[in-house]
Amino acid sequence: MSRVFHLTPPGERARTEQPAPAPVPEEPRAGIVAGYLAPHPPHLIYADNPPQNEPRSTGGWEVLRWAYDEVRRRIRDLKPDVLVVHAPHWITMVGHHVNCVPNPRGVSVEPIFPNLFRYHFDFRTDVELAEAMVSSFEEHGLVTRAMREPGVRVDYATIGALHMANPRWDIPVVSISANNNPYFYADAELEQMDVLGTATRVAIERTGRRAVLLASNSLSHLHFDRETELPEDMGREYAYNNDQYRADMKLLEVVRSRPSSALRTAIPEHIEASEAETKSGSLSWLLSALDWPDTTGDILGYGTIIGTGNAVVEWLPDGSRRG
Repeated sequence: MSRVFHLTPPGERARTEQPAPAPVPEEPRAGIVAGYLAPHPPHLIYADNPPQNEPRSTGGWEVLRWAYDEVRRRIRDLKPDVLVVHAPHWITMVGHHVNCVPNPRGVSVEPIFPNLFRYHFDFRTDVELAEAMVSSFEEHGLVTRAMREPGVRVDYATIGALHMANPRWDIPVVSISANNNPYFYADAELEQMDVLGTATRVAIERTGRRAVLLASNSLSHLHFDRETELPEDMGREYAYNNDQYRADMKLLEVVRSRPSSALRTAIPEHIEASEAETKSGSLSWLLSALDWPDTTGDILGYGTIIGTGNAVVEWLPDGSRRG
């Protein structure tokens, strides 16, 4: 009985009831924290009706835009220092260029769809990282140039991916060109994108940045040559043809079911089977920068835009998990 009704002395009670010290939060890990396949068709910004874009729409392409809503949420959770984008419509015939202009400002106009995309851009470049990329690219044997012209006109593929991923534009940016001299004609030079991805990762780690990467690629890229009276008429939106659609589905089946290393062969096969924008190298660059993680991709959405196939996909580095 004495043991049952034993009272702990006040001083001892105070000692035993002290709360455990709160765990010290870990410092956020530097390096690439996520990569997204982030297609850029101007129709997505047009349908979003942001204040920066002059044309107004009634909506459209909702499934892809909802996928980007999820990308935005995930990027917010990741708290990156910088967004790095490789875009197929900043075409440089000689070498890989990096935008090192501190505050690009101006109007970006899509040359085929000026009725949909006249976008007023104003963003900050992470110049330290951009310059580090120039150095790293050169060290890895790539022909490289730094873009330092203050009046640089930013292409719509760069703007499209960045806006759809972060319409607040409150995260600094680094943008990389597509050296389309080899990539436009063949997939043989995709191996060079492996080098570009590795060099990108080295620069990010050297500067201690937490980076999210955006590959601004569509998949199949045959598109209709006539626009409907109402561009956002979803009753007229479908794949260009069944061959293009099936090629996209074959590639995405690999994305969703196999580690990213399987895409080393699946991407060239997709290029051979379809008129593919992945030929410009953005997706290969992204996966190489992530070091071809031993994970599947998380497909957030797929849809066609004027017949082209577009997928929004997330890859995380090895060892990372989506909560």
